[in-house]
Amino acid sequence: MLSVYEGFFSGGARIVHSDVVRGLAEGGQSHQVLSIHDEVRREATRQRMEDDACYRALTAAGIGVTSLGRSAGLVDGALAANVFSGPEMAETARAMAAAEVILSLKEQPLALLNQAGLPRRPVVVCLHRSDPENQGPALQELKAAIADGTVAACVCCAESTRAAYEAAGIPSRLLHVIPNGVDLLRFRPDPAARQAFRASLGIPATAPVVVFAARYATMKNVPLLLRAARAWLAREPEGHVLMCGAGMNDGNPALWADTEVAFGADRRLAERIRLLGVRRDMETVYAGADVVALTSASGEAAPLCLIEGMMCGAVPVTTDVGDSAEIVRGHGFVTPQDPEAIALAWAAAVAGRAGLAPALAASRERFSRTRMIAAYAALLDGVHTGASRLPTLPGPL
Repeated sequence: MLSVYEGFFSGGARIVHSDVVRGLAEGGQSHQVLSIHDEVRREATRQRMEDDACYRALTAAGIGVTSLGRSAGLVDGALAANVFSGPEMAETARAMAAAEVILSLKEQPLALLNQAGLPRRPVVVCLHRSDPENQGPALQELKAAIADGTVAACVCCAESTRAAYEAAGIPSRLLHVIPNGVDLLRFRPDPAARQAFRASLGIPATAPVVVFAARYATMKNVPLLLRAARAWLAREPEGHVLMCGAGMNDGNPALWADTEVAFGADRRLAERIRLLGVRRDMETVYAGADVVALTSASGEAAPLCLIEGMMCGAVPVTTDVGDSAEIVRGHGFVTPQDPEAIALAWAAAVAGRAGLAPALAASRERFSRTRMIAAYAALLDGVHTGASRLPTLPGPL
């Protein structure tokens, strides 16, 4: 198997896909990864492939990772996103020739995989959003690959993804839903980690804590999160809000501007917002929190932060986007996109955390990484078995 990534940068889709690849390799499949970019600038953060936690996890597991060497969002004179040089095409052809099935992490890599002259292999496209029309030319690249006959299946991480892509014209026969799952040994309530994490930040053991784990992007609706934080912190004199992810740091001027607008003269309230940036120990952060918050306006499918947070004992509070409402049903709260309503839900989540704990514990198997990887393995086995039916185009590879 060969997985093709647009790049290694912070985001739930890359975390899920990399975990799937490692899990499939653990089960005996042979996997390699090809990344189009080896560094990107996103969310006011320069992200190098070699520094990325997913890259390190893959290589530590013995999975080979190579790159075409492009830089995205940096001034480097790179070719356009859908134009590839001779050496880039040759490197891609070599990687594809060694594989029997290609996995495309989201539809963006299809700009490369759709290039003429590459080896003919069945492609499985892994879809992780619920807004196919809002991703530039990626949807058209997907439709072109389907028309060409190379797409054998599309994995949708949520029912909302399947419905959105079907409405956008993708044949329903290609769309298979495999919900996201997480490592239940890693993501679990951990009282000792909770205590140590809070102590490291100087947060009292009894203080209510809300964590917002997201990259700084329009779809995440950070201004709404900050307005809700202001309302909640005004009511909770001991409360703290932790913000994690790419762009959630002091070096992001846009985040500072959002904070100025949201808090105005109440700068002392804003002092109880902690910017933690990209973390590699999210299981510890979630274990230290009482609430995991999501305020997204669009694009989400099956947000990983809600699942990881719940499995660590944090109560999820989310806006109704993608499959979020179904994920937290019986375990948390769904709110309108209103800061006061969100602040009240955070307060209710803190107060009701102990009462919700049994339901969270009972739901763990539903969100198991083992279940997710087994479903991927079954689908890929089926694609591989039927690969001989893929038409062969004339001409040189």
